[in-house]
Amino acid sequence: MHSVLRLRTAFRSTIAKNICTSHVRQSTYEGDGKTSVSILNREADAGLLINSFSQVGFRLSNDMKVIGPMAIFPRSVLSWNVESHEDITEESLSLFTALEPKIDILVIGIGDQQTTPAFTKKIIEFMKKYRINVEVLNTEQACATFNFLNAESRVVAAALIPPVSLRFNEDDLMRTHIASSRPFELDEK
Repeated sequence: MHSVLRLRTAFRSTIAKNICTSHVRQSTYEGDGKTSVSILNREADAGLLINSFSQVGFRLSNDMKVIGPMAIFPRSVLSWNVESHEDITEESLSLFTALEPKIDILVIGIGDQQTTPAFTKKIIEFMKKYRINVEVLNTEQACATFNFLNAESRVVAAALIPPVSLRFNEDDLMRTHIASSRPFELDEK
């Protein structure tokens, strides 16, 4: 019982700390050398951006989670009815040819699978009939490309399939280790 009360008290103080420190401080300095930083994924007018992906789906900049493959546009997202890159056909791509205004570029993320030049050529030839540029990439590169083009206010769409496996780097492993080594610790400052 005593540990529950301590957790409740710590939880309340943490909430109060987060609320009190969440305001933005305005700098009054306006002289030379002033630097400002803009985080695109937090700006509402940048449209939808992809924050992260997993084997299950995607997390968008508006905190929406999309399970499975998706078709994403600058301001909307749809479920895309494919299982793997082998299911990408003219029929599954016809959604992108019927849009108005016409998209400039379609970024296709095929998960972590390898494609053949014949597969890529077939997609490019089909989209060329509709004068739509296309990039066929792995999902990690496709997400970054979509975010970049969308932030530049290009008329872009992406068709993305979650990868079957994920690559981890040392930073990912370190964050996981730190989070798992102290799951219930709270800062008491």
